[in-house]
Amino acid sequence: MHHLDDLIACPQCDAVYHVEEPRMGERAVCARCHTVLIAPRRRAGKQIIAFALAVVVLIVAATLFPFLSISAGGVDRRTSVLDAALAFSGSGLLVLLTLAVAALIIFFPVLRALLVIYVLAPVVVDRKPFPGAIRAFRVSEALRPWSMAEIFAIGCAVALVKVADLAEVHFGPAFWMFSALVVLMMVQDGFMCRYSVWKSLEK
Repeated sequence: MHHLDDLIACPQCDAVYHVEEPRMGERAVCARCHTVLIAPRRRAGKQIIAFALAVVVLIVAATLFPFLSISAGGVDRRTSVLDAALAFSGSGLLVLLTLAVAALIIFFPVLRALLVIYVLAPVVVDRKPFPGAIRAFRVSEALRPWSMAEIFAIGCAVALVKVADLAEVHFGPAFWMFSALVVLMMVQDGFMCRYSVWKSLEK
């Protein structure tokens, strides 16, 4: 019987394997669903921290600058990501919806990026993890499905296709920041080897 520390379960199909850590640059992949289980990379921690810092900066900037402007009938209207999040705040019954939208597209992505920095900062310099690092990383992983910046971007794209025939649409600086943000978040998740992070924290 294998010790539990020597086993790893696929997060997609729950297949269980005996751990054989690959060399740097190689990947251990689930034989059933082909999900990447272990993918250690050199300097990945520093790169992930850089991506997380960029995510925080872009989200903060994207909430302040105009996201897009719409012109129709001689009337111009500009809106930001924060305006979109607070669109339902005028009605007391929809305050919870406003908070949920703001959390999913602004607060959760920022919190997740900050937690990643908190967890990895001491690891990349070979220092002892900060207090509560394991819990912080667990919360960060729990927030991953709820960080929906990319869903917001897709929703905006669908809405703009429908509006384009009725009005003149101009993209603001926040639109391009948000586009870069979505790409950075995907790259950050792709670079992160969660098995390596857990092993570092356990040491």
